[in-house]
Amino acid sequence: MAELSKHQRSIVKNYYANLDTALLQRLGEQVTDLYLAEGKKREKLWVSIAASLTKLGVSASRVARITASDDARQLATLLQELLAKDV
Repeated sequence: MAELSKHQRSIVKNYYANLDTALLQRLGEQVTDLYLAEGKKREKLWVSIAASLTKLGVSASRVARITASDDARQLATLLQELLAKDV
């Protein structure tokens, strides 16, 4: 693997420094999509949401509880908590 240039290292560093913010924004978009989704699309969306929550450091038991409930309101409440922590 080739060495990264100084500019490339800076890009990678900034990406990981802002990863939480990007994940929170994506999770907000997923909450909106979840309200509108039905059937298989909704199931796939929950899988993606679970992955995002895990990356954000939410406990596995809480992720399992929210995904099992299939309730977008609970997810929106969790998102509000995560946003409050981030600020």
